[in-house]
Amino acid sequence: QLQLVESGGGLVQPGGSLRLACAASGRTLDNYDIGWFRQAPGKDREGVSCISARLGRSVYADSVKDRFTITRDDAKNTVYLQMNGLKPEDTAVYYCAADQKRWSELFRLCVLFPEANYDYWGQGTQVTVSS
Repeated sequence: QLQLVESGGGLVQPGGSLRLACAASGRTLDNYDIGWFRQAPGKDREGVSCISARLGRSVYADSVKDRFTITRDDAKNTVYLQMNGLKPEDTAVYYCAADQKRWSELFRLCVLFPEANYDYWGQGTQVTVSS
């Protein structure tokens, strides 16, 4: 059973940076697309970014494009989300999730929708952007 644990959240001032980590255990991540999602108070959960299992490409929501960068280190079984230029509207609980791919799907671009594609979820880490 794959387990995911997020870390790296915290309180940061507007314009600041944080790096979130999603550490996996139980299975290796190389057969999974990994996504980052977030949920702000009173709002629906939204997709932020995902990285493909083997394609070496990623997808970003328009709201974070050019500010966030997703990377994966399969040797460490960890996926990172580098967040720069943080804004108060980035305040949310951030979740990582894993979408297990069949062999024929390993080299396809990841997608953030539907969320139901993602089989495994972490517990989330709080990011608060405030002065």
